[in-house]
Amino acid sequence: MEEVIIARNLTKDYGNGRGIFDLNFTVKKGEAFGFVGTNGSGKTTTIRHIMGFLKPQSGSVQVLGLDAWKDACEIKKHVEYVPGEIAFPDLPTGTAFLKNQAELLKIKDLSYANYIIEKLQLDTSANLKRMSKGMKQKTAIVSALMANKDILILDEPTTGLDPLMRISFMELIKEEKAKGKTILMSSQMFNELEEICDRVALIFNGRIVDIADVNKLKNLDYKTLKIEFNTRQDYLKFKRLKYEIVRDQEKYNQVTVKIKDEKINQLFKTLKNYSLKFISETKYDLEKYFKEKLMEKKEEKNV
Repeated sequence: MEEVIIARNLTKDYGNGRGIFDLNFTVKKGEAFGFVGTNGSGKTTTIRHIMGFLKPQSGSVQVLGLDAWKDACEIKKHVEYVPGEIAFPDLPTGTAFLKNQAELLKIKDLSYANYIIEKLQLDTSANLKRMSKGMKQKTAIVSALMANKDILILDEPTTGLDPLMRISFMELIKEEKAKGKTILMSSQMFNELEEICDRVALIFNGRIVDIADVNKLKNLDYKTLKIEFNTRQDYLKFKRLKYEIVRDQEKYNQVTVKIKDEKINQLFKTLKNYSLKFISETKYDLEKYFKEKLMEKKEEKNV
């Protein structure tokens, strides 16, 4: 697949460990790519480089084969963008702003814009400067999506949206993805990225820790099961068997085992001979995966 966004050794050092350092990643055409990390981890700085707002200290970013810094104006013709920090021009209402945006973008048919406005339940007649954070966010989303361009870049787009509006927004982004758009989205919420993205990069202290394939995580060939025994004797007896124990809680006579799907039935047959308090599956998701990766990094540093 064609690579739409390419970052190579992208670095911006602000000093005192702040910035982004040697970032390498690609986003393919039609792919939804996510960035997850805490505040200050480098998500917004990375996106600002892609948008051509910042010049790399070293390394480079290319979008559609063009240099993100030198060819920023040309690239913006193909990019829809929802910033993390929204600043509107001095216009009286949301309606005036969106009409102004439509004129700049030479959009004559506003039917799709009206569809998004209705989907997000946005009152565009409200005073632009006095809008709540959520209303400003909705207005920025309408402004970006109505352009109907090939690349969609979203910097924590659900900030300020209530739970119901988050659902509506996610439905919109799924529709955009179904159109074949290339999407790059940052968030602090694992579940949002897991729902939308094909791959997600964890950025921590300005560095990419790992890039996860979400589809693979959803289709693992093993299960993680938590088992608690009623008696100490059964707990100790089970531990002597050759199952992979990933967590052992002796205080509760409890173990967590990792087991291949094809061996599940054999495990259940074995457990018929034991007195169990409970058995439950521990779902393996994006958040759990990245927590493990961070733990591995910390352990490497301590070695």
